[in-house]
Amino acid sequence: MPTDSTNSSYGRDNSGRKFRGDSRKSDSVSDEIRVQPHNVEAEEGLLAACLIDGGREILTDCIEAKIAPAYFFKTSHQELYRALLALYETGDPIDEILLLDYLRKNGMEEDVGGIAAIYAIQNRIETPAHARYFTRIVHEKYLLRRLIRTSRETIEACYEQQEDMSTFIEKIEQDIFEISSGRVTEGATPIREALDGAVNNIQALLSGKDDIDGVLSGFRDLDGMTYGFHPGQMIVLAARPSVGKTSLAMNFAEHAMLPAGGRKSAGVLVFSLEMTAEDLAMRLICSRSRVDMKRIRDRVVSKQDMADIVTTTKELKQSPLWIDDNSSSTILDIRAKARRLHTKNKLGLVVVDYLQLIRGSDPRVPREQQIADMSRGMKGMAKELGVPVVVLSQLNRESEKENRDPRISDLRESGSIEQDADVVLLLHRPKKRDDDEAVQDGAMPSDVEHIKLIIAKQRNGPIGDVDLTFVRRYTRYENFHR
Repeated sequence: MPTDSTNSSYGRDNSGRKFRGDSRKSDSVSDEIRVQPHNVEAEEGLLAACLIDGGREILTDCIEAKIAPAYFFKTSHQELYRALLALYETGDPIDEILLLDYLRKNGMEEDVGGIAAIYAIQNRIETPAHARYFTRIVHEKYLLRRLIRTSRETIEACYEQQEDMSTFIEKIEQDIFEISSGRVTEGATPIREALDGAVNNIQALLSGKDDIDGVLSGFRDLDGMTYGFHPGQMIVLAARPSVGKTSLAMNFAEHAMLPAGGRKSAGVLVFSLEMTAEDLAMRLICSRSRVDMKRIRDRVVSKQDMADIVTTTKELKQSPLWIDDNSSSTILDIRAKARRLHTKNKLGLVVVDYLQLIRGSDPRVPREQQIADMSRGMKGMAKELGVPVVVLSQLNRESEKENRDPRISDLRESGSIEQDADVVLLLHRPKKRDDDEAVQDGAMPSDVEHIKLIIAKQRNGPIGDVDLTFVRRYTRYENFHR
């Protein structure tokens, strides 16, 4: 079996006890003489497996595992693997003779040690059965070397740091996150597995269950058109002030984080730049327990109201919900916090309330360009974490001035918002409303409103209107009943 060639940084004193050198002088000397983590035997085993296999299945596995020439420690091994990849692209079988011929044509025969070195590597193993084990070792040693390099570059950058501190730290965190996510991943799956998953999704949809890919909104008509919010999507929810976009976003969050009907809960992170965490929690309690917030303020709640509040509070305490109410967050702050939490507690949904309140990283840049950078940052975060991100946004006054339904072009300081978004939802309160339709669950007409949710853009689905009912006294949206 291959052995670990990583050097140790320990020494021994006169009494024979182990110690770690930690003086500045010894550190600088050890940095120069220490050999970085590597495993030559595993590298040779992997190259030998590729040759014995004829460069087909094993090399395909290496490509799917994202093994690049730089993953090998020895320069000669890097050149050999690069040559194997080049031969792989031709589609012809690979053996030691064809490999040597390619190296000669490209002037690299002497660099790798000639045919003798190739035969020596090929004879290292008798079977490619342990190829995946060799692949994992090579990959892990490369990640260690990359982490060392990133750490050294970070130390040097700290001495020369001149840019904004938030930007500087974000870059470092991004580098570390890329290393942690750069592990061996599974490749393509057989069709039988995909078919099994598809059948399960069909059965879930037909039975009314929610265990399909993505996070469902909890609203029948909306989910019927979007089939939920899917990983990597940026969903923009826009409206004029006081229409209820925060309430709708929290209804999305509530449905995602609380299990019901066999549906599993998903972790939810809410960035609230406008409301405090306590205010948002109070709104969530009243919405979930269906207790009128005005009755609480007027101190006229009933015993049943209090019982419902206590029950709801206990339920919410067990839910995987996190709220960040820092009102001075930048897009770099938001991405760093989301990334950090996601590594500890897997998230299923991120909500940002709202885009125009995010502080620009550079105040010298025009505001429209800042918004465009934030929009791209939100889409980048959705793809990086593999979760849907619901971003709230303001609409300008044009739709009100012209007395019409809002359009996607009404997005305030839009920049690249409509370009980056996968789904754009526009909330609109119609001017005229039939009070008879508004009476629901004993509420007065003035407490219940018909709100139109316009799906103005959907990359992978239809656009159109969805009717919702907004119960103002509970600050809660419900399915619209015709």
